[in-house]
Amino acid sequence: MKGRWIEYSAEELAWIEANKTKVRRKAHAEYVGKFGRSDVSLTNYNALCKRKGWMTGRTGQYEPGQEPMNKGQKMPFNANSARTQFKKGSVPPNRLPMWSERVGKDGYIEMKVPLENPHTGHSTRFMHKHRYLWEQANGPLPEGHALKCLDGDRTNTDPKNWEAVPRALLPRLSGRWCQGYDDAPEELKPTLMATAKLKHAINEAVKK
Repeated sequence: MKGRWIEYSAEELAWIEANKTKVRRKAHAEYVGKFGRSDVSLTNYNALCKRKGWMTGRTGQYEPGQEPMNKGQKMPFNANSARTQFKKGSVPPNRLPMWSERVGKDGYIEMKVPLENPHTGHSTRFMHKHRYLWEQANGPLPEGHALKCLDGDRTNTDPKNWEAVPRALLPRLSGRWCQGYDDAPEELKPTLMATAKLKHAINEAVKK
């Protein structure tokens, strides 16, 4: 009955503790057969072992150096699965060729380039086209800096349209303290940029 307290004899408890390292399902079956305890379910058995701290010592994970059980065995041939398996040298039909472009959710153009992906180690990756072209022309982007679009058009990837600025400068161009740089008239953009740089320089000087 649900909620009923189950009593165990000292002999039963001693047997369960002595066999705690066995597979629980197998140990439970042996316990029921030995003591005739059909009223003790596998769930009850597991709960008792957990309360007592009688763990099997197994984590379910492969330990370093442990050989897989199927080492050296070949996967049985199956005609249905063989039809969908990649063959050596096969290329997925959805793989995009080098230099393919796409527009990301943030509105920037992304391009497939022959650079190692730092997350997967793959020999190619997608990165912002404007940054790739800028770095080809100017070298690596300095640490702590970001590229700011000068004309407000994120799809204009001409390196001359992007300037490396300190990341701490970006909030001053976002419209938080003044008119937003991207939405400002073209003739006003240089003034906004110069003002933001001046205020940033003053703030950095005060910190020092």
